[in-house]
Amino acid sequence: MKISLSVLLLAVMVAKAEAVQPQWGFWAHKRINRLAVFRLPPEMQFFYKKNIDYITENAVNPDRRRYAVVGEAERHFIDLDVYGDSALTTLPLYWNQAKDKIGEDSLRMHGIVPWYVQTAVFQLTEAMRDKSAAKILRISADLGHYVADANVPLHTTRNYNGQLTGQEGIHAFWESRIPEKYAEDYELWIGTANYIENPARAIWGAVAQAHAASDSVLRFEKVLSKDFKADRKFTFVERNKVLVRTYSDEFTAKYNEALEGQVERQMKNSVQMVSDLWYTSWVNAGQPDLRSLANFKFSEADKVQIVNEQQTWLQRLFKVRAEGDN
Repeated sequence: MKISLSVLLLAVMVAKAEAVQPQWGFWAHKRINRLAVFRLPPEMQFFYKKNIDYITENAVNPDRRRYAVVGEAERHFIDLDVYGDSALTTLPLYWNQAKDKIGEDSLRMHGIVPWYVQTAVFQLTEAMRDKSAAKILRISADLGHYVADANVPLHTTRNYNGQLTGQEGIHAFWESRIPEKYAEDYELWIGTANYIENPARAIWGAVAQAHAASDSVLRFEKVLSKDFKADRKFTFVERNKVLVRTYSDEFTAKYNEALEGQVERQMKNSVQMVSDLWYTSWVNAGQPDLRSLANFKFSEADKVQIVNEQQTWLQRLFKVRAEGDN
């Protein structure tokens, strides 16, 4: 199959992005999806394990397309603080009710992650019911990403990168630098997946817990910074032959200690909820026999669709015309 120049350019662009930022960061998203597979019951695990590399590698697809695909960015966060102190008690649980009360444009402007997770669960249930292997894998990978994002404290506030408090860079610090450095020692095995009676309440509960931690994420960094001059707080490291500025090992260790396991707890919550929602979708679909999909391979049509989707992302990002256009 001929690969167009635009697809090659996209590959280079993505590779550079991954090299500069360890991206709940790319590394953590992949880790969360991968670990979630091992919590599934045997009836599901056989199919998911056979495709674990796809589910792992494609955990980062939503991040790759968030700046290129219209409507993608708002699926990753919700600015609860713009709705006031009582947001968690006044915001409607379900999307249609929220649209009627607040208006779709306003909702999308301030993020829709708890509502979109519900949509993804419905889509996965339908894919399970249809026994569409390609859709099951694609939606499972995406759902894992959105659930993990909902568990990041800074995805629940408009001060998402400390830009309102002079703490720019704290987002990647919390969700990339810390897990990259310490997650090998995290205890992330939490038993088998559980059925969730009400996914809407579950995801809102996760958002509420993450939001409750957002104050400490910002406050502890601010307090520690008073004792660190810039040359001690930051350092430069080479990552994939790119020199990047990051927080020093000393500052990272002090901050991680102040958080008292917060990053590990949120990562563990993510693993648990991802697998629970995969399992819930399977149960709600009637527990279809996924073993019949054991020999699934992406068809040539699937591969063409993936390539076309990549071309579309690139065209939207750079506003380039399709090769067939005059």
